[in-house]
Amino acid sequence: MAKPAPAEDAAALRRRLRRSLAAVAAGGTGADAFEEAAAALEALREAELGRGGRKGGTGGRGEAEAAPVPALFLCPISSRIMADPVVVASGQTYDRQFIEEWFSAGNKLCPQTQEALSNTTLIPNNLVRGMISQWCAENGFNLPSVVNQEENQFTNEEQKTFEQVFKKITSSPKSIEMKQAIKDLRLLTKRNSEFRAVLEDRPDSISRMIFARSTPGLQNDPQVLEDMVTVILNFSLHESNKKIIGDDPEAIPFLVWALKSGDMGSRGNSAAAIFTLSALDSNKEKIGELGAMEPLVDLFDNGNIVAKKDAASAIFNLCLLHENKSRAMKNGIVDVAMRAIDDQLLIDAALAILALLSSNYEVVEMITEFDGATSMLRAIRESECSRSKENAVVVLFAICMYNRTKLKEVDADENINGSLALLSQNGTPRARRKAAGILEKMKRTMHNRHSSC
Repeated sequence: MAKPAPAEDAAALRRRLRRSLAAVAAGGTGADAFEEAAAALEALREAELGRGGRKGGTGGRGEAEAAPVPALFLCPISSRIMADPVVVASGQTYDRQFIEEWFSAGNKLCPQTQEALSNTTLIPNNLVRGMISQWCAENGFNLPSVVNQEENQFTNEEQKTFEQVFKKITSSPKSIEMKQAIKDLRLLTKRNSEFRAVLEDRPDSISRMIFARSTPGLQNDPQVLEDMVTVILNFSLHESNKKIIGDDPEAIPFLVWALKSGDMGSRGNSAAAIFTLSALDSNKEKIGELGAMEPLVDLFDNGNIVAKKDAASAIFNLCLLHENKSRAMKNGIVDVAMRAIDDQLLIDAALAILALLSSNYEVVEMITEFDGATSMLRAIRESECSRSKENAVVVLFAICMYNRTKLKEVDADENINGSLALLSQNGTPRARRKAAGILEKMKRTMHNRHSSC
């Protein structure tokens, strides 16, 4: 029988998985990035649940009799036994390590339910932890150990490297050396997630870097601007850095300025940084107050495809705060989102934003002026994404509630295509409710018409 994996091997695999996930979160959307993350996860799963999960080999049972791990004990993200189960605002339970990495990437939705979370507070699930402990003892499994947070700390060599690079940024007399040092810091914070933790001990690092840009030879260099913006983006992927960056008096104003004045690379990465920072409600408020919505909407409208995606994600996150919804509306987000749907570009993102705003009567009126009912019906019919179908029917429901004259148009389409009836049976729970609500509204309207005749 294979021997259990050494502890240091499991730790190395965990580090490898975190690096892979960080690479994906930082924009590594190519096949290689995802394949590496999948391979790392599979290796870790085999090490901890396969070869190394059992105590003393069989623990009193043959391999063929090994008890299956209850689904309740597996993290929905990693598919491995949870070491430190915690509950998020939606009531779902995840392993702390993996849900923190999810939040660090700027996600604010529950991975399972896809609902917007009101906060990212994690509450220990001691009940499930106790059940896992008991089951592991009874079935000869080693209780998963909580990942040692010290693995994220700098080594002495890494600290020395950071200090050398940052000294060049802030103290070098030569602008060419400063430029190279800024580029080096960008690469270090991208490739090595441990470097991002430095901000906890040196919270003024971003301000000092921004001030260095006033050096002659750097001030008007677009590459320096993009590198600095990307350094902030990379730092923002570390969960505890989000508040540090938000509290820095220079960081968010600098990102908003770059979003307005930079080239496409700087604007896109600024939008991505704003997206990750907006995981905190306090940052949402600051970002909105500092005027980020107008350039974000413009970037969603006129950027390249990558920048459009980052801008749309940032707009959605910011609009989870009520005050930012009106800012988005005043800056033309409805026009831009409807054009994106008509042009068949980023339909999923556009529908998500419109659904989030559809509780506002003025927004629904504007959507209706763009022939929104027809667009939503087409999305319900043609989209292959269940979440987009849900968002489309949410918007359509609002249109039908606010503008009863549209019910006749929807009813005519339903008689031909039957899209709502199908969605009321096969959609997500929310989609089923909204589709059924529209069908019931149409039924009552038709009944009233017949009664009046």
